[in-house]
Amino acid sequence: MITCFIRYEIDPFRKDAFATYAQTWGQAIPRCGADLIGYFGPHEGSSTTAYGVYNIESFAAYEAYRARLAADPLGRENYDFARKERFILKEDRIFLKNVSLPHAPRIAS
Repeated sequence: MITCFIRYEIDPFRKDAFATYAQTWGQAIPRCGADLIGYFGPHEGSSTTAYGVYNIESFAAYEAYRARLAADPLGRENYDFARKERFILKEDRIFLKNVSLPHAPRIAS
């Protein structure tokens, strides 16, 4: 299992547009085959940094998932929305593996 972290630099005056974009991915990404952890927008601190995070089985699964997402009507619509509205200024991806597993059970306080 690998985790994809997408770091976005967004227009600070277009946070609502990014939220719409994120909510749409909340529908399209899971149905195209990735385990979406979530999209995270600015709250405190930076007003321009946002993240999208999801798990995928392997790079081969990632390639198949990206093809399904590109062919998905909602996925295409969301890509077009971002391109037209231009609220994403920069986007970077990194793939990481969780090396701290297994975790101990959480103790309730």
